[in-house]
Amino acid sequence: MAVPKRKMSRSNTRARRSQWKTTAANTTACPQCKAPKLTHTACPSCGAYNGRQYAEALRTEHDA
Repeated sequence: MAVPKRKMSRSNTRARRSQWKTTAANTTACPQCKAPKLTHTACPSCGAYNGRQYAEALRTEHDA
């Protein structure tokens, strides 16, 4: 197994780690209520997913 011969400096370590970025989650419009929702999840406004009603809405009109 490869072992580093020298300790990596703090600036090199931080320069390498600066490339570890995350991206914002993609949202789509709910086909029923047109509210923004995460893809492949039930809508938090109306509780619908894939044409079915799964749960009560987590958010109401007064929460926003």
